[in-house]
Amino acid sequence: MAATDAGLAALEEVAGQDWSRPAHGLDRTCRQTLDHLALGLTGYAGLLIARPTDRYITLFASLDPRAPVRDCLDGLRIAATLAAATVRDTDPDVRAWHPWGTSDATGFAAMAITELALHTYDITRALGVPRNPSDTAAAAVLARLFPDAPSGHRPSDTLLWCTGRAALPGLPRRVEWQWDGTVR
Repeated sequence: MAATDAGLAALEEVAGQDWSRPAHGLDRTCRQTLDHLALGLTGYAGLLIARPTDRYITLFASLDPRAPVRDCLDGLRIAATLAAATVRDTDPDVRAWHPWGTSDATGFAAMAITELALHTYDITRALGVPRNPSDTAAAAVLARLFPDAPSGHRPSDTLLWCTGRAALPGLPRRVEWQWDGTVR
């Protein structure tokens, strides 16, 4: 829940700004990115519960598009709490499909933390108060989802590079990327 608390605190700081502007580097507005984030976290919980082997689940969760951003942050907390509780309560042997690798609860936890950290970064950067992912969270998700990540850099900078958000010294910004959620 540390990633959730950090993300929500950063998003609360910018809740009064114009969320109709594009999120940094994305083809969505900040508001649409927030909705995408809530959908993704709920979806990860749903995948672990339903355990499909070849498809997404059919449950979609979205935030009320008419609600103020501050109220929508409650929805994000709900989605993150559902994901965290599902991860905690899922047997380690359970596997569920994801297009970037069939994964276990630990993998879905890493995916959720990655989504929270990166989309918080995308939104706060677009709104002029950038919040980089924490090095602790970034190091954990790099180890789980990006096993071929370059070493020798701050984990948060490396995560931004792995996900096409920034360049690293000697490494240009990536144009295409994906994580590897498979169980190792």
